[in-house]
Amino acid sequence: MSKQTRKNSSKSAASTKPAAKSAAAAKKSATPAPAKKTAAKAKPAGPATSKAPAKTAAAKPAAAAKPGLAEGAKAPAFTLPRDGGDSVSLASFSGKKLVLFFYPRANTPGCTKEAIDFTRLKPAFEQAGTAVVGVSADSVKAQDSFRDKHGLATPLLSDPAHAMLEAYGAWGEKSLYGRKFEGILRTTVLIGRDGKVARVWRNVKVDGHADQVLAAAQLL
Repeated sequence: MSKQTRKNSSKSAASTKPAAKSAAAAKKSATPAPAKKTAAKAKPAGPATSKAPAKTAAAKPAAAAKPGLAEGAKAPAFTLPRDGGDSVSLASFSGKKLVLFFYPRANTPGCTKEAIDFTRLKPAFEQAGTAVVGVSADSVKAQDSFRDKHGLATPLLSDPAHAMLEAYGAWGEKSLYGRKFEGILRTTVLIGRDGKVARVWRNVKVDGHADQVLAAAQLL
């Protein structure tokens, strides 16, 4: 090999070294640096918090029902005006048996039938030593009209303030066609000669009722 050839070979070799170095450097710079793993520090879980239970309104206790008149109890005293304008009291029947029939309203069909039945049986009640008195919240004038229209023979007391009605358990809640209201509860009370309640009929059915009361009075 000639000197010129060896010289050219060495030059080409020398020139390839820097090229290789630059290629390697380029490759190194092109390689992306590995990303540093940053582990997010987990925050310590705090204590579990539970929502406070919602406050519920305390249920109001139901209103106590008014106690009804008990058999064997002393009959409540009363003094009320009657048809005709005179006054009648419990003392007026001292030493006698007494029937009090409480009716919702004068001149209505059921009340009319009931009052007529007690009038029809008045002689039999008298033989049994028993007086019969009707009571409602109607005015004295309405009671007069009721008596005259149907020829009634029993005293009819007027209690528009409901004092006697409440005392005898004949005033309370009623229901008609789904509507609730306060009114007279058809009730009958039999009082003995000792002034004590012998028998109470509640939610009275008019048909045959006067006869049942008479039978009880005869046995008392």
